[in-house]
This record gives sequence, C-alpha cells and structure tokens, in this order.
Amino acid sequence: MVTIINKRFVEDYREAISGKAKTPELINRYVSDPELLEHIAFFEAAFPKYELFADDYVCEDDKVAVRGRFRGVHKGEIMGMPPTNRTVEFPFAIIYRVTDEKISKSWLFADMMAIRKQLEVNPNLN
Repeated sequence: MVTIINKRFVEDYREAISGKAKTPELINRYVSDPELLEHIAFFEAAFPKYELFADDYVCEDDKVAVRGRFRGVHKGEIMGMPPTNRTVEFPFAIIYRVTDEKISKSWLFADMMAIRKQLEVNPNLN
C-alpha cells in the first residue's frame, strides 16, 4: 500500500511542477532533499517552466523510479552558455525516496551532452 501511495505522491508532484514556475513555495510542498532543490533551481533558471513527462514508474518500498523526458526552452545561462531560445528535450531517469510525504533523497541520471548538442555547443568542451 505504501508503494501505491508513494507513486501517487510522485505523480502529483510531477503534475504540480511540469510546465509551471517552480517557486520555493511550490517545491517545498513536495521536496526536502537539498540536492534536488538545488537541481530544480538550476534548471528552472535556464529553462523556465520546463516540462517533465513520465514514461514509466517503478516503485518499491519508499522509492519511486521514473523514466521520462525533459522539455524546456533555453531562456537563461546554463553551463556557461548564454540563452539561445532553443527547445531542448532529453530523456532522464530519477529515483526518489519518499519519507513523511516529501521527497527526501533523489538520484538523477541525465545526458548533459544532449543539452550541449541541442544548443549547438561543442560537446568536447569541459
């Protein structure tokens, strides 16, 4: 039963933030993990109101894994790259640990080189 509750919580979280401004008030309703808070702020600054699409959910105990896609318009600096106004889309996988109705830990796997390639930046740069 906990697995179903955690899956629904993560679905609600994704629906609440996808395509919307990720204000601290909104994000703090769902997230307590400092690393995830930093990650969200980083991407929101570069791709305001970015969207998240979930293709699969896999759940066990207090963890919910999501395989999905990110889509956003490059409106702010990222990795030293000035805004291009290009749309970027790439796959990702993330595992959330849910504790006391908050995301307390996360592990994100994303291809940052895909961002560089879509923004037509030399992918060999450090």
